[in-house]
Amino acid sequence: MEAFAAQMLGSLARRDQRVKGELYLRGLMLDGKRKSMQPMA
Repeated sequence: MEAFAAQMLGSLARRDQRVKGELYLRGLMLDGKRKSMQPMA
């Protein structure tokens, strides 16, 4: 997962954007039908 996230988010300039992007990617892989930001947060 970390390698995939690094490849996908490596072009983002700021570290905080990369961290939040990785959280978003992890949230997309969670079980469940709803994939909005609120349940993932």
